[in-house]
Amino acid sequence: MRVGCGLPTPYIHVRGSAQVTSSPWFVRVRVRARRAALPVALCAGLAATLTACGSDPDEGTNGVGKLSAPEIESKARAAADGADAVHLSGTLVSKGGSFKIDMRLKSSGGTGTVTSQKNTFGLLRVGDDLFLKAGAGFWSHSGSGDAAAAAGKLDDKYVKVPSGDPAYQQLRGFTEKAVLLKGMLGLQGALSKGDHAEVGAFRTVRIEAGKDGEGGTLDVSLQGTPYPLRFERAGGAGVLELADWDKDFPLAAPAKGETVDYGRQLPTT
Repeated sequence: MRVGCGLPTPYIHVRGSAQVTSSPWFVRVRVRARRAALPVALCAGLAATLTACGSDPDEGTNGVGKLSAPEIESKARAAADGADAVHLSGTLVSKGGSFKIDMRLKSSGGTGTVTSQKNTFGLLRVGDDLFLKAGAGFWSHSGSGDAAAAAGKLDDKYVKVPSGDPAYQQLRGFTEKAVLLKGMLGLQGALSKGDHAEVGAFRTVRIEAGKDGEGGTLDVSLQGTPYPLRFERAGGAGVLELADWDKDFPLAAPAKGETVDYGRQLPTT
């Protein structure tokens, strides 16, 4: 029997005195549709999760992260050597104590500050001309009466360091881009590729030397040119950050009114 708009009525089965009414066909269809939709939704969700988990961490990068650790180091060194300038800052630890360094460097010279023991002094090199600027405490720390008397005149003034002074080569080393990077960015031991990380606003890939990075670690930029951005030296010998690659900066000798002739051998730092 059909009623209403022509849809079939529920089938009625008589079992004894009880009547059992089966569900209409359209109800059964909806139930089956919901049951079928559940595994489909689960499969879709699982597929999305697997896709997210398996996404390429190097997508949108310079591709260096896909290389082997030795290849990454080679790319980073080549990038550093090819850059005209860099801003290097951090802490260095050696047998003689620790240094804090904050220098801007390029092939023609460098400028910045170095903190050694309790003294902080500024360095400026233009070509072969090297200048040192420090407070009165730096000049009087030797205990010499003459040094103490001259300290007031030398306070916060540039002193040109003679090329024949024993301190010249030591101080110049802090202003030499090539020498400083070669000596400070040494990794010791077999290289392996570490995790992806970040240094400031830059995505990086880390390479590690030795077991668990005991021989040093180097973070290399995954954006643009693969410059080294952070270096942790072996044995806890300091951490350096490298920024402003290839960004030029002004470099000029100090004016005559800013310089004073020390007139003798410079004190050791």
